[in-house]
Amino acid sequence: MKRILPQLLLACVVLVGLQLVPSARAQAAGLHLAQGILAGEVTQTTVILQTRLTAVTELTAGDVAGAAGTGRFEIATSHSFRDARQTAWLNATAQGDFILKVQVGDLRPGTLYYYRAVYGPDPTRTQPSKVGQFKTLPSAQTAAPVSFILTSCLNYAFFHEGHRDQPGYQGADRMLGYPALDPMLKLQPDFCIINGDAVYYDHPVATRAKTQPELRRKWHEQYVQGRWVKLFERVPTYWLKDDHDYRINDSDTTGDYEPSHELGIATFREQVPIVNPADPKAVTYRTHRMGRDLQIWYVEGRDYRSPNAMADGPDKTIWGAEQKAWLKRTLKESDATFKILVSPTPLIGPDDGSKKDNHVNVRGFRHEGEEFLAWLKANGVAPGQFFIICGDRHWKYHSKHATGFEEFSCGALNQENSRLGRAPGDPNSTDPQALVQQFYTDKTPSGGFLRVAVQPASGQTAARIEFTQHDDQGASLYQHKSSRR
Repeated sequence: MKRILPQLLLACVVLVGLQLVPSARAQAAGLHLAQGILAGEVTQTTVILQTRLTAVTELTAGDVAGAAGTGRFEIATSHSFRDARQTAWLNATAQGDFILKVQVGDLRPGTLYYYRAVYGPDPTRTQPSKVGQFKTLPSAQTAAPVSFILTSCLNYAFFHEGHRDQPGYQGADRMLGYPALDPMLKLQPDFCIINGDAVYYDHPVATRAKTQPELRRKWHEQYVQGRWVKLFERVPTYWLKDDHDYRINDSDTTGDYEPSHELGIATFREQVPIVNPADPKAVTYRTHRMGRDLQIWYVEGRDYRSPNAMADGPDKTIWGAEQKAWLKRTLKESDATFKILVSPTPLIGPDDGSKKDNHVNVRGFRHEGEEFLAWLKANGVAPGQFFIICGDRHWKYHSKHATGFEEFSCGALNQENSRLGRAPGDPNSTDPQALVQQFYTDKTPSGGFLRVAVQPASGQTAARIEFTQHDDQGASLYQHKSSRR
């Protein structure tokens, strides 16, 4: 027995050592996933999975350096990955910012999936990432509850460095990122919508990003923050871009300055899971059915717009003719109980009277916005069935247009990027005649987010939709409920 015991111990050590070799070799090669893993653009049968190989574990010298290597994703319906499927091996290269991204299909509706990245210097020396999860969307016939978060205006520079006479965030946990992400995660939403200005290329103004490496760095520094990494492991995402994560403030397709229109579009598509990476022609406007009671439309507000300086009228457009025709056709075709338009910019407001960037602005694109709201009513898309949720404005509000349609702004995620808004009747607003009815707006500058929850009909109870405004500590500031059969 004395002779056998050392031999058994030696065998165990050898076996353990063999099991640890791949991980040790991958670590020795300097490969990490500092920005974590994320799932995006979940449908009833597909998902886009993404990660980025890095040479460091945290923000270092103002950036998160990438690293070459290989990887693939495993996806399963059990946390043990017994029934795991593997994607093909992908190469992380400097040309693609060392990002690994793939669309996975043939999934089952309404099903919880687990996923992880397996990565290393080559396919023979790999290690697994942490485990993430997402749930596919329920089928159109399923009566399923749905809840999600909408957020916008994520100004990294204002949060860390401050703005004008306001200091940046002073908490000891500042390197973890925005405190609002903790209460968002505690609410356990089905998904989170990042509705524009996911980064700010033009802040700080003196060192605004112009080149591809500079644009990429903005994404690296933002999404290496620990609270984002933790949220994305548990909550899938949908992404829209606005002006700051495209070019500069209030930017359009014109102007001889950097970043160019083409680079702004390409970088956004590279950095987030929004379109199938195997389809370079895929458009970024889309709609997803989420059970019997909810359908959501995500519109593209930068790629097709007319110049902001163009005189307003029937030929001036944010959406472009093709997208607008798609939007109207699919809205009419839908029989969902509730329909939500996610727009990076507002259609109702009010907004600052001096702007000319959105559908609310008198010198902007108001003709298209008013025409669209009138079209909704004329074509049987009713108030109480159709709602607009928007970002871009740095204050939270709930407003009602003269046509009866309602809009909710989620405001800015971080308090350092928030401000008070314009009220109906304000002579410096887009609504000096007070035609817009406003049920809620922030009384003090506050960061935060919007939560939307849909409950299906049950027995004698009608289907219900709830809109809840939260501050950046998670406190509920305002709630609106609407029911419909």
